[in-house]
Amino acid sequence: MAAAAKDLAASYIDSEREKLKDLSLALWNNPEVGFEEHKAHQTVTDFFEERGFTVQREYRLPTAFRAEFTNGAGPNICIICEYDALPEIGHACGHNLICEAGVAASIAVKAALAANLITGKLTVLGTPAEEGGGGKIDLINAGAFDDIDCAMMVHPFGGNFIYISWLAIQRLTVTYRGKSAHAAAAPWDGRNALDAAVACYNNMSLLRQQMKPTCRIHAIISKGGVKPNIIPDETKLEIYIRAPNQTELILLQQRVEHCIVGAGKATGCETDYSYDPKGYASVNHNRTMGGLYQKYAEEQGINFIEPLEKLPGGSTDMGNVSQVVPSIHPTFYIGIDAQIHTVAFRDHAAGDEAQTYTIKAAKSMAFSTIDLLSQPQLMAAVKEEFTRSTQVVPVE
Repeated sequence: MAAAAKDLAASYIDSEREKLKDLSLALWNNPEVGFEEHKAHQTVTDFFEERGFTVQREYRLPTAFRAEFTNGAGPNICIICEYDALPEIGHACGHNLICEAGVAASIAVKAALAANLITGKLTVLGTPAEEGGGGKIDLINAGAFDDIDCAMMVHPFGGNFIYISWLAIQRLTVTYRGKSAHAAAAPWDGRNALDAAVACYNNMSLLRQQMKPTCRIHAIISKGGVKPNIIPDETKLEIYIRAPNQTELILLQQRVEHCIVGAGKATGCETDYSYDPKGYASVNHNRTMGGLYQKYAEEQGINFIEPLEKLPGGSTDMGNVSQVVPSIHPTFYIGIDAQIHTVAFRDHAAGDEAQTYTIKAAKSMAFSTIDLLSQPQLMAAVKEEFTRSTQVVPVE
């Protein structure tokens, strides 16, 4: 029955390819940033409703959704769709393709369930604001994953990876307050908040020398002053701290805090810093699920990059999902060597070559889901691995 289910799933995706492409382009042509994905929400939920899913619009969040289809008893597998874009450069992270792949896999699995070739439940979650807004964290806290047995999604990238290191991240804002003065007439009356910001930046640059190669710090001075002849009395930095797991992240945060506080003391400025309440956890890859996905992708001619898999990628709120349910987050090459968050990647994400790879990724997810629904021993193995590997990571 599973073989017949996969045949039906593949043929169903093929029959819907043009409409799936239209859906992807509708998102690409109307990029919306996090928590403002109203057109995308409407477009995708309409697509699911037209194909027989039970759809909850505005599920827990104004631009989130939940689409379900059930046939008898069995596990509840979740396929995740993202659809937010980046400011100014649109879908340069390829979330239109993430959504298309998730939709394609979902309608394929639903076809197999409706034909009674497999039993169980499919849940599709539309998760807004991955680009810094942490929509999945909000959904976790609202109980959206409480009845989910495992979850999956895919991401377009510069290469094919199963277990790339998606890093935990903590974002913070630093504010230095000094005293303004005329920079030529009476500089001694001032306390230069820009000096504090520059010292903080330089302190972190020195820290990088003693950091592990798997950790990252990035920072910008977002407020540096008004005019050169006025000593700045207030400056701000935005800092991202990343590490492979929560334990290393906490240790690195402590060292960054020393850089922040030391710069304030050295320049005589007041120092305030605050963390984003929605930090992203690292992705806890479920290798049982990942092995299924890899098997079906390789059967379609996809080659995975093994030697580089321990190098860091970026960060994602899918990491938080992976700490509460077994999950995978593979990446797929779309035919261009450019990296995500570039204009070149954005433009390629609208092209025909990207479509070919997106459909293969969708079929790999669909076939993996069919196996998980039809083979209880696989789901048992997934859960056993998850129990062994899970870190306790707060989602707030």
